[in-house]
Amino acid sequence: MANIDYEIVKHIGVLSESPKGWKKELNLVSWNKREPKYDIRDWAPDHEKMGKGITLSEEELKALGKMVADL
Repeated sequence: MANIDYEIVKHIGVLSESPKGWKKELNLVSWNKREPKYDIRDWAPDHEKMGKGITLSEEELKALGKMVADL
């Protein structure tokens, strides 16, 4: 598996935490030195390991926010 370069540019918040300490977080993350995107995924306590997640542009995040507000 290829190395993935990432930098958490801004930690926004924690959505949940598992009994093992992994946290589902919303962060602004730069993947492979690209422009940062909003990212929702599970992270190990040390941020060295991660689970599968989803990345969103600012426009997509705003659209998601509007959908959630309408629930």
